[in-house]
Amino acid sequence: MSFELNLRSETVQYAHPAEAIVLAPQETVRAALQQMKQAKTGNVLICEAKRLVGIFTERDALKLLASNADLEQPIGQVMVRDPVTVSLTDSVGEAISKMSIGGYRRLPVVDDTGYAASVLKVSGIIRYLVEHVPDVVYTLPPEPHHRPKTREGA
Repeated sequence: MSFELNLRSETVQYAHPAEAIVLAPQETVRAALQQMKQAKTGNVLICEAKRLVGIFTERDALKLLASNADLEQPIGQVMVRDPVTVSLTDSVGEAISKMSIGGYRRLPVVDDTGYAASVLKVSGIIRYLVEHVPDVVYTLPPEPHHRPKTREGA
């Protein structure tokens, strides 16, 4: 089986999705930041009645902090609404494509009802790739396209 075929046939569940931190839209921005710090993660998912309605990431937090925004406002007012998602049955290739096209580092993983149980992160994708092609990944030099200015030798 080729590596390309694996990307098309293996599903997101094999790309090490991380457990999601879920908050209600009424929670404050400060609470979201505290949860992110405590869990050492870069995002929280915002859900109403177990249905995903938004995402709040470290990028959103930086924008708020730079503008001296009120950290006591509800997270629902500043979250990204209706984020791009993947399901556990989507292929790893589809997930990589969505991340690449949208410039996302994290995608919520939802089921058929819209329940978000996990988050697919770039680190999970990289771990998946390393597991499938370790010889290529582990043998790359620190600067793969570096060329010395002078010839080596005596």
